[in-house]
Amino acid sequence: MESAFEQAALALTAVVTDPAGVAAREKVAISCQLDDPELLLAEWLNALVYEMATRRMLFGRFEVTMEKGSLRGAAWGEPIDVARHQPAAEIKGATYTGLKVQREKDGRWIAQCIVDV
Repeated sequence: MESAFEQAALALTAVVTDPAGVAAREKVAISCQLDDPELLLAEWLNALVYEMATRRMLFGRFEVTMEKGSLRGAAWGEPIDVARHQPAAEIKGATYTGLKVQREKDGRWIAQCIVDV
């Protein structure tokens, strides 16, 4: 599940810019607590949106560890450089629309939701 949350965060950045073009210069720690994995996903993504907006940063690398409804994460990134990153949109938040965290029969995890831009 941790990897699915990391990939959802990477997809969040991909809405704005190519994550490969974001240097991992500064680490930002993020923690969330909710017992429901789907609500925890929305909380995690919204915490990232908040950090992006208030720090004027983009993130291109993520790390998540989870234990009993608690998520400890880190995001690495850099300040937005409009000329270099060419942001396509500003994300306003993760929604509950299409919100899903589910383990597939083959063992893979799916973590998804729709974001408002």
